[in-house]
Amino acid sequence: MGFLKRTNKKFDYQPRYYKGEGSPFKIEHKLDQFRTTAGKNKGIKGTLGDAINDLKASDKNTNKSLLIIISILVFICLYIIDFDLSIFINK
Repeated sequence: MGFLKRTNKKFDYQPRYYKGEGSPFKIEHKLDQFRTTAGKNKGIKGTLGDAINDLKASDKNTNKSLLIIISILVFICLYIIDFDLSIFINK
């Protein structure tokens, strides 16, 4: 036993119940593959440029529905705080 050279043991861990592809230890969001702003660290200028290009290339129907939802939420908030619109009318 003293003449045998000791070899390092390799630790090749495979999770027992993982059936997916790739590494189970890699943390990635499910929708990152569809985002242009996620992933590479391009700095704030590159990220903002990608976000503006993404906004320009977006769907018009999506923008309309987003504006409708935001306006409804604003009106609900104004109703809750009992906001009076008569301050904008000149008499």
